[in-house]
Amino acid sequence: MVALEQRRSLAPAIVLQDLVVAYERHPAVHHLSGSFPAGGLTAIVGPNGGGKSTLLKALAGVQPVSSGRLDLGGLRRRDIAYLPQHAEIDRSIPLSVLDLVCIGFLQRAGLFGGISRAMRHQAQDALRLVGLGGFENRLIDGMSIGQFQRALFARVLVQDARMILLDEPFAAIDQATTADLVALMLRWHEEGRSVILVSHDLELVRRACPETLLLAREPVAWGPTREVLTQDKLAHARRRSEAWDESAGACELSTEPHSHA
Repeated sequence: MVALEQRRSLAPAIVLQDLVVAYERHPAVHHLSGSFPAGGLTAIVGPNGGGKSTLLKALAGVQPVSSGRLDLGGLRRRDIAYLPQHAEIDRSIPLSVLDLVCIGFLQRAGLFGGISRAMRHQAQDALRLVGLGGFENRLIDGMSIGQFQRALFARVLVQDARMILLDEPFAAIDQATTADLVALMLRWHEEGRSVILVSHDLELVRRACPETLLLAREPVAWGPTREVLTQDKLAHARRRSEAWDESAGACELSTEPHSHA
């Protein structure tokens, strides 16, 4: 657990200025400006295809920025823990649960740094914390979705990251697992880490997240959750998404250089 006096210095603010993230010059995220507060817990919500996961990938450095500015406040790649949707992870690889969690050390240890005995003990502690004590030697392809998601949260735990990016982490899992993992997410927030959550569960967002970005490729609203998740704004996001022309011409990208700290 991070000491109280260290909490506010763990995570810097993240600033976006006229950010465009595009595939073949067709924007998935279109001219987005705003900031994620230092140590904040922010949800990204919106219609399917609205750019939520794409924005998260840009923050993680997985998807390149097309134009605009993305300032991560000096964060290095090792300072960011990115948890993609579980459906994007290949579970056919014959990997044990303990080895899956130990992958979380690679950013610190390096690809050839090796996993020490102390790291393996730390991974076992993380598994016990998420309710998977005794699962160390099981193969990941034999786990339920809920068990697998617990293991992925254990992997995030050992990363000890200053910024945590979660893409639909509570989708298709049981209520008990959701409650346990939401509690862990709130703990990260209490420790002063920046947590950014993509979710379709608006009730969970209303309960857990102080701030929300409503995104329909372009920003619809960004601010306190109670002010963003109104019926009018949600309806506006749906209309904007439905009106988006997939056959439109390529986005006119800025000629200004972009930054991705």
